Amino acid sequence: VVHMDVRGNKVKLDDDTEISYDKCLIATGGVPRNLQVIERAGEEVMKRTTLFRKIEDFKSLDKVSRNMKSITIIGGGFLGSELACALGRRSSESELEVIQMFPEKGNMGKVLPEYLSNWTTENVKKEGVKVITEALVKTVSYKDDKLEIKLKDGRLVKTDHIVAAVGLEPNVDLAKSAGLEVDSDFGGYRVNAELQARSNIWVAGDAACFYDIRLGRRRVEHHDHAVVSGRLAGENMTGASKPYWHQSMFWSDLGPDVGYEAIGIVDSSLPTVGVFAKATAKDTPKAATEESGTGIRSESETEDTASSAVASTTPAPPVDHKEKYGKGVIFYLRDKVVVGIILWNVFNRMPIARKIIKDGEEHADLNEVAKLFNIHED
Repeated sequence: VVHMDVRGNKVKLDDDTEISYDKCLIATGGVPRNLQVIERAGEEVMKRTTLFRKIEDFKSLDKVSRNMKSITIIGGGFLGSELACALGRRSSESELEVIQMFPEKGNMGKVLPEYLSNWTTENVKKEGVKVITEALVKTVSYKDDKLEIKLKDGRLVKTDHIVAAVGLEPNVDLAKSAGLEVDSDFGGYRVNAELQARSNIWVAGDAACFYDIRLGRRRVEHHDHAVVSGRLAGENMTGASKPYWHQSMFWSDLGPDVGYEAIGIVDSSLPTVGVFAKATAKDTPKAATEESGTGIRSESETEDTASSAVASTTPAPPVDHKEKYGKGVIFYLRDKVVVGIILWNVFNRMPIARKIIKDGEEHADLNEVAKLFNIHED
């Protein structure tokens, strides 16, 4: 689709075909971002850079990792950290050097509170990854069969291949012809709480900057959000008039021993309260996958409601911080109300988290709220 005629209710394709519609859903997703310094660096550098998004990217990186001596991942978010751990595992069987660099002080630094980000960084290192923090890339060049990444503070990293995992650019190419508003803060098409952009146009998935009646304006780039928002837009296109309230969730694993599920606004610039407990062998993504019997780590992407949440009466054992952060719940607060929750090595309790955010109440003691997740039970 190259052009939208909103008044005439039709779209034009690149071969000049026209399709008319009564209602239209835009679900154009996005494309992986690259760093400008890599784009400007020329063909030899671009040839040795992977942007990671599709199954083809996975297959080509799989091949690269078997034939190269050194791979550098730029990016410390979900994708960069998951790739680093996965390639780090592989490096233990081969001579592959895996480097991960990012501007933050620790892995997932934009999401996790600092102490947890630091701890996660140590865990990623244990997976065989060489982590370079506070790294701002100044230039990338190709010399003597090696890529040279020069950082702003003068550090130099030599590698064979780069994976840029630096976020997503929502595809808003149709905005101009359709006269649709693109959000200047979050990117994506600006839509209301019913995911509607104009009277007969809706937007779902990565490309939608929507109004969440609980948490305000947002844009979300996760699989479950694509499912939830696609379903909601479809219902509203048939006249349901439902606002966005069912919080989508996402999950991520960093190796077989650390996994988390998250919901709402999880942003490390917000105040957080973490309640942790000692983990057992059952509290790992590997164990959660084995228990589900499906090979899938989490079944919590459904609209289950948590009406029967009963707080555990087990007293909280004191957490020895040498033991570190085995499992726990991290609450993210805005104006004293919980707007985001991360369940750290705590699995299949998402309906409870969803209910806490939906209720939107102030809580005097979040330790009490944490008991709803039964983290202190064996």
